[in-house]
Amino acid sequence: MASRADNIASNLSLANFSKATELKQRIWFTIGALIVFRFLSFVPLPGVNPLILSTLYDQTRGGILDLFNTFSGGSLERMSLIALGVMPYITASIVVQLAASLHPSLMALKKEGEAGRKKLNQYTRYGAVLLCAVQGWFLASGLEAYGAQSGLQAVVDPGLVFRVVAVINLIGGTMFLLWLGEQITSRGIGNGVSLIIMAGIVAQFPTFVANLFEGGRTGSISAIVIMAFVAMIIALILFICFMERAQRRLLIQYPKRASARGMQADRSHLPLKLNTANVIPPIFASSLLLLPLTITQFAQTSATDGGTFFTVIQSLNQYLQHGEPLYLTLYALGIIFFCFFYTAVVFNPEETAENLKKNGGFIPGIRPGKRTADYLDYVLTRITVIGAAYLTLVCVLPEYVIKQTGIPLFLGGTSLLIVVNVTVDTISQIQSHLLAHQYGDLIKKARLKGRLR
Repeated sequence: MASRADNIASNLSLANFSKATELKQRIWFTIGALIVFRFLSFVPLPGVNPLILSTLYDQTRGGILDLFNTFSGGSLERMSLIALGVMPYITASIVVQLAASLHPSLMALKKEGEAGRKKLNQYTRYGAVLLCAVQGWFLASGLEAYGAQSGLQAVVDPGLVFRVVAVINLIGGTMFLLWLGEQITSRGIGNGVSLIIMAGIVAQFPTFVANLFEGGRTGSISAIVIMAFVAMIIALILFICFMERAQRRLLIQYPKRASARGMQADRSHLPLKLNTANVIPPIFASSLLLLPLTITQFAQTSATDGGTFFTVIQSLNQYLQHGEPLYLTLYALGIIFFCFFYTAVVFNPEETAENLKKNGGFIPGIRPGKRTADYLDYVLTRITVIGAAYLTLVCVLPEYVIKQTGIPLFLGGTSLLIVVNVTVDTISQIQSHLLAHQYGDLIKKARLKGRLR
């Protein structure tokens, strides 16, 4: 029985996919929900002229708008009902998670289990609504003044009514996406919010491929550059898959216990992920670095005197462009800083060492308590150095390639990390469902044989 189960687990494949009816239903539900998301990205916000908006958006590319537009699948560029996407929820989630690791009352709430998790999730939703309202108001106000210098008006009828209607619609769009993400998580496959972000990024892939090969056909991009570019993307994807799965496993030993075979010591492992911070550092670093660039771009359109202020703004825009040495340096430093900061927040060596001590576990050769906490901090710091170097390479290399080749690479480092991480996680969940289905069939057969005997 055990050997047969092990054989099934080791040879797990998609061969029995056709028999897993529940899994197929979950996959079809996920695909249907993502199609609804894509349809919503083309529903325009009331009171906005999409043609003029598209013209104005092309004039301010390169700022933080591009980052948000990528995550929303082009919804921000078209100013649809879901223009804000799920970014307000992601931001609120990060803030609540950081606060739960720093604030005593929220830290106690975090330790209450399922009830505490629901309460923190409720705070996250309140924060998402608040951020949607603030961002929606500033977005509506900015749309009214958008293109004033060029004589274009993106809003048909500016005023208080337009701002209120825009805020209500943007809040409703984001909340609907969160509900859709929850439905995918509970009735589909994978994490719903992550799949929505990935779908928005992947939706721009056909346009990018078409532009890439069109450049090859017209001769603006050489065939060698295209092949080298495709090879680099494949190599980065394989590298990300390897690094995201990499772990440092620490041996944990427990006191000897009596069993049928005599006194035996229980052993387990404490896995420390190489990239504990996941995709948080690139997102934070991109947002903070592109924010001044966006502000200076809008300021440049309003500065018409051509004086010292205008000259300073032009210089900032020049040095902070994608691929410039100053931009790449600040981007790399931001990723490294947030790697160590976020890892220190989400993983507490003292708390982990205390839990091991309470359960009687210890690391061989290391005394329980403070010595264990110091050792965990020692190991975590060194693997975080490798993780920070890995994230820096994956995020900075595409930016450098864009600058050198002139290829408009929409699939930057942050987007590539999100796509690969979500894809790997979704495939793992599909395999888990298949494994559970095969084990269920095995148990049924075993019970049937037992009854026959």
